[in-house]
Amino acid sequence: MSQFDVVVIGAGPGGYIAAIRAAQLGFKTACIDAGVNKAGDAQALGGTCLNVGCIPSKALLQSSEHFHAAKHDFAEHGITVGSVKFDAAKMIERKDAIVTKLTGGIKFLFQKNKVESLFGKGSLKGRNGDLWQVEVDDKGKKTIIEAKHVIIATGSVPRPLPLIEIDNVNVLDNEGALNLTKVPKKLGVIGSGVIGLEMGSVWKRVGSEVIILEALPTFLAAADQQIAKEAFKVFTKEQGLVIELGVKLNEIKNSKKGVTVSYEVDGQAKEETFDKLIVSIGRIPNTEGLNAEAVGLEKDERGFIKVDAECHTNLPNVWAIGDVVRGPMLAHKASDEGVAVAERIAGQKPHLDFNTIPFVIYTDPEIAWVGKTEEQLKAEGIEYKKGTSGFGANGRALGLGKAKGTVKVLACAKTDRVLGVHMIGPMVSELVAEGVMSMEFSASSEDIARIVHAHPTLSEVLHEAALAVDKRALHG
Repeated sequence: MSQFDVVVIGAGPGGYIAAIRAAQLGFKTACIDAGVNKAGDAQALGGTCLNVGCIPSKALLQSSEHFHAAKHDFAEHGITVGSVKFDAAKMIERKDAIVTKLTGGIKFLFQKNKVESLFGKGSLKGRNGDLWQVEVDDKGKKTIIEAKHVIIATGSVPRPLPLIEIDNVNVLDNEGALNLTKVPKKLGVIGSGVIGLEMGSVWKRVGSEVIILEALPTFLAAADQQIAKEAFKVFTKEQGLVIELGVKLNEIKNSKKGVTVSYEVDGQAKEETFDKLIVSIGRIPNTEGLNAEAVGLEKDERGFIKVDAECHTNLPNVWAIGDVVRGPMLAHKASDEGVAVAERIAGQKPHLDFNTIPFVIYTDPEIAWVGKTEEQLKAEGIEYKKGTSGFGANGRALGLGKAKGTVKVLACAKTDRVLGVHMIGPMVSELVAEGVMSMEFSASSEDIARIVHAHPTLSEVLHEAALAVDKRALHG
């Protein structure tokens, strides 16, 4: 029976990073994962993020943005093109190639760092003295390994919608939405979160009529509402997405004619028939098959594995990270937790602050933020001051042809310490890192304002917003 210092269950962005870091720290490490590639004929590491989530969606977003630019934006640059055609199958082929390259990269990293990769589903079987016995089920072929420490990193799965079954033919989850080889004439999306907005944007740009149905009365409720309202205006009035808020779903029927959704908005009955329907109403922790109940692994009322601030579960030497535990369901949060747990096993004292984890939505314009929203500060009775600046007068943004959007900096009214940074605009997924760095080092808005930002760059808008906190903006 093979014995390891650390066994990680799950090879997503939390699990594979945890395994690599544990091996770097000198632990004999194994990582168990049952992921397979799109064809179903080979192991594919990387979990949801690399295979059917973050990475493939960004590939499709980029392809659709290029197509839209060729049709609508090139002319103002003096570039004339002929008839622009779109090949959805080719776009999917490119996306698949990127996924294959990155999942193969994890395999290489495991080999480089001497992490043993085990194919199958992992589950806890119980204790043998100080060691945990972990079963690896490879399509019915079962083996037992032993480990001093177990890290559970099994991620999440799409939340099901009781009204309809996902068939990934006409009714799609995130995986199905990433594999459409034809542009649907009319596309419905249930849920206006990250997946709904990103996938809706992709297929709208390449020719679909897109209607997004959201149960909440507030658009992007987790985001700063000044930014959310600006985003809603851009997506609906300028880009043509139809976004219905406060929707009550009554019935969904999947037939040969399409998917018919009957719903209400403000008491008014409506009905739409779509060629394809994407269901993106969030995700739930994936604990199926872990044998949690048999070994006494505690979960909360929402199905998340209970952990303390350091990711310990209630079981000795069993840890859990990523989407399967409390906190935001974000790949980078999972990765950092994986590093932290490996270092804690080694006796180190790593730091991870949930208050400085950035959030990004990769629409066009992008949306990104870190820290408290203005609404949260008001609700918590925290006195604050704010500064805003737009991309409209930014030379770099104008040169890119992407001069829409706003940056907002929120700072403590008494100490000037940065409490939140919120953005909508070009490449703000990259700009938000400066906000994260500022908050991690307890910077003030004046610190950002005093730093020299290169000209011309998009980062100057953040600089200007920081200046505006103290009412000394230079270009506004």
